[in-house]
Amino acid sequence: MSLAESAPAGAKAQTSTGILGLVNALTVDVEDYFQVQALATQFPHSCWENVPRRVEANIECLLSLFSRAGIRATFFTLGWIAERHPDMVRRIGAAGHELASHGYDHRRADELTPLAFREDIRRTKRVIEDIGGLPVRGYRAPTFSIGATNRWTYEILEEEGYLYSSSSYPIRHDLYGDVAGCRHAFRPGPGILWEFPLSTRCLFRQNIPSAGGGYFRLLPYWVSRMNLRQINMVEKAPCIFYFHPWELDPSQPRVPGISKRARLRHYTNLSGMQRRLERLVRDFRWSRMDEVFADRIGRASSQVI
Repeated sequence: MSLAESAPAGAKAQTSTGILGLVNALTVDVEDYFQVQALATQFPHSCWENVPRRVEANIECLLSLFSRAGIRATFFTLGWIAERHPDMVRRIGAAGHELASHGYDHRRADELTPLAFREDIRRTKRVIEDIGGLPVRGYRAPTFSIGATNRWTYEILEEEGYLYSSSSYPIRHDLYGDVAGCRHAFRPGPGILWEFPLSTRCLFRQNIPSAGGGYFRLLPYWVSRMNLRQINMVEKAPCIFYFHPWELDPSQPRVPGISKRARLRHYTNLSGMQRRLERLVRDFRWSRMDEVFADRIGRASSQVI
């Protein structure tokens, strides 16, 4: 089955170039506010069932924003979330967005054994495909936790039927990052699987994070716009941008007892996030990962038919 054949009715694939310039990949890491790495000590997995979930309302806000803008995105979704919000997952797919895997319950890939990693990505792929009725070809490791120490994950991803990963972030960070990693798309092994690293701008021999996330809220909007334009216009490469549904939720509960750093990362400028996103979708062209990189993922798909 080709990518075009598997797309929802009415969806029209785009290429990464066109008369209006490059098309960039817009991605959403579908997790709730209490599942993020910065709050992991306050919300162990054992308590998740008892925490009121807010993800569905935030996703509805995003689907409305994307519909108004006429764009599609890739939703890297936790299997744990998909099982508890199946109708939400179906609405995402029915709107023409790509469904992809973010692992089952946000356990870092670099903290799993090969066997546990295989079980995690296999379970998540099956859950999302069964609920959404669409093939899951992409994976993003929680907290960008694939790097130099666990390259073995790529072989397992390919064996489990994934065609691409977007799990490497070649920056220096205290929670994640592969500072020596490649900035551009690469095949990490001899097989068909591709890795699409999160976008960075090289400035004074340093990789500057340019892919969204907390940096998008913490820094002035013009900084993100300048970095993305530099990648598009000078490097002539599509960007990969990401954010979370909880970032559009300024009314989420404030968690006591967390560090100043965690508070800064998680809560800064939540109230301005939607306005920034509305500017972002106007200032650049956007689509799904599998459409932006169709020339590579499509070839990989044809090899496994």
